[in-house]
Amino acid sequence: MERKAIDGPQRNKARTKANILKATGKILKEDGFSKLNVARIADEAKTDRKLIYNYFGNLDGLVKEYLESHDYWKIQTEDIGDVIQANLHDSGKTLATEVLVDQLSSLLGNEEMRQIITWGLSQRSSHLKELDLKRETVGNEILAAVIDDRFKDGPVNFRALYALLMGGVYYLTLHAKMLENTFCGIDIQKRSGQEVIKKTIIDVIDLIYADMR
Repeated sequence: MERKAIDGPQRNKARTKANILKATGKILKEDGFSKLNVARIADEAKTDRKLIYNYFGNLDGLVKEYLESHDYWKIQTEDIGDVIQANLHDSGKTLATEVLVDQLSSLLGNEEMRQIITWGLSQRSSHLKELDLKRETVGNEILAAVIDDRFKDGPVNFRALYALLMGGVYYLTLHAKMLENTFCGIDIQKRSGQEVIKKTIIDVIDLIYADMR
């Protein structure tokens, strides 16, 4: 006979924490980080504000856990070794392309992530800085182990070019969703516009790698 699951302290705690994080995201999407406060989050989550302090320490701790659980950067520190080994065969060409294409799709489809990026660019936040440095450390390690050797004696500074491509993805997604205008005549809110940008990213990476054979 199948045993019926019984709620306990740990399960209730996990459920409450999930509700609080979900409420945080809802407020973020609707009104941005400036409207986040313990009282409103507790009201949205339909829970006692004391539990926010019990589970997260304070609003700062809640924001930190929220950011860590919703970070769009999918490569974690513990995965670096596997990622490096899996991408040595083509000097990181496939990875470099997929990261940009996936980031374009992820940011276009995720209002919370766009709010986080906007918050990070407009206000100082130790948590956002910490997350950004974590991404930078992971990215730098992969670049050094997989890609740098391919371009070290060539005329192209791959890191600088990739920074421009990455920055372009950030701006295009924010511009498309916040201003809702075309950019250089391309409507990135439409699938056709998104596909044009994705194809161009692929073409640029192909050209860079082809020149360095």
